[in-house]
Amino acid sequence: MSRRRRRPAAMLAGLLVLVLSALLLPAASAAGTAADGASRLPAVPLAELTVVSERVATGLRRPIAITGLPDGRMLIAEKSGTVRAYHPDTGLAVEPVLDLTARIDESGNERGLLGITPAPNFARTGILYVAYTALPAGTLTLARVSLAAPEQVQVLLTQEHAEYSNHNGGQVAFGRDGYLYWSLGDGGHANDPFKSGQNLGTLLGKILRIDVNRTCGDKAYCVPRSNPFVRTAGARPEIWLYGLRNPWRFSFDPVDGSMWIGDVGQGLVEEINHIRPWQGGANLGWSCREGTPVFDQEQCRSDVRYTDPVYEYDHFNFNCSVTGGVVYRGSQTPEAWGTYVASDYCSTRVFAVRPKPGGGYETAIIGNFPTQPSAMDVDVHGELYVLSDLPGYLNRVRFERIQPAPSSSVANP
Repeated sequence: MSRRRRRPAAMLAGLLVLVLSALLLPAASAAGTAADGASRLPAVPLAELTVVSERVATGLRRPIAITGLPDGRMLIAEKSGTVRAYHPDTGLAVEPVLDLTARIDESGNERGLLGITPAPNFARTGILYVAYTALPAGTLTLARVSLAAPEQVQVLLTQEHAEYSNHNGGQVAFGRDGYLYWSLGDGGHANDPFKSGQNLGTLLGKILRIDVNRTCGDKAYCVPRSNPFVRTAGARPEIWLYGLRNPWRFSFDPVDGSMWIGDVGQGLVEEINHIRPWQGGANLGWSCREGTPVFDQEQCRSDVRYTDPVYEYDHFNFNCSVTGGVVYRGSQTPEAWGTYVASDYCSTRVFAVRPKPGGGYETAIIGNFPTQPSAMDVDVHGELYVLSDLPGYLNRVRFERIQPAPSSSVANP
């Protein structure tokens, strides 16, 4: 199905949302303060940067999602359904702050508690939003829970996913517009067996956008009227982006509100997408394409516009699965400010991507993370942390600048 052309009124509404979002962005946040100063520094070529990791916590059981809290803690979701808290001053707490194991189907390698994010008013409400595969058959589930009453879990939205245990997506995050975004994989197995990626009638293979601050009818949420497919016959109105295979991790740049997505490939290409706030409705190509190469010609349409990834890499040299990351907006390494950082689960290579002022993107490989990087996020100060899956580690990440070697020259005789 082709993208619906945006009407002028919708475009004006979208611009109004962007303006209001910019005005509502907390100017007093530590990360924002750091960003204001760092943005005035001259850009450093990415090839002059490298990452350095420091292990700060061990003993986690398959940590696969992480998020920062306003009080300085990091919440870490373990695959089985428990959530642990880490603070740099006190370390990793022994007891979980949340236990959802009675609800979680963790069968297979990719099912479990998959995503966690605090409500924008978490400091007052203690509310978290979580994504998980639910018992008994792996239904993809988005829910709301308060740490003050963890037994009262409110399910908001579900999608059946019983046939295969893989490709569940699972990232949840709030955009600068105040809406909640949730990623879902294409249904699992391989080769997009249900042809979900290009089908607007299913939530599989999509990133959704909903308003969790209101209820509409029998739904515990509302669909924003500016969502791109609310007036498209046969389409699920919750859809924000489509044509994804397994968007395991995405994040928002707190400065410009753009979305960065790491979409796991089939067997040839891993891709990173950069979506601006006005690009709702973008078709990222799967399963017509895997990255930019054509994958299944039968899923391609001449009247559809596909949005290319801004970075892609192949499966040579032990690469296997992209772990989407975040844009660095901290203050410890001003030279890295504005750089998007992602990694590969198998090779552990760290990929840096940064928009160029005149258009296009600068890219570089800037080192390696510790083994099996499963997720990353920043703390309240904008500093970066990364999880290592099966070893059960939490690592703090910083950047170092590599001074380029002086070029040699030979004087003319």
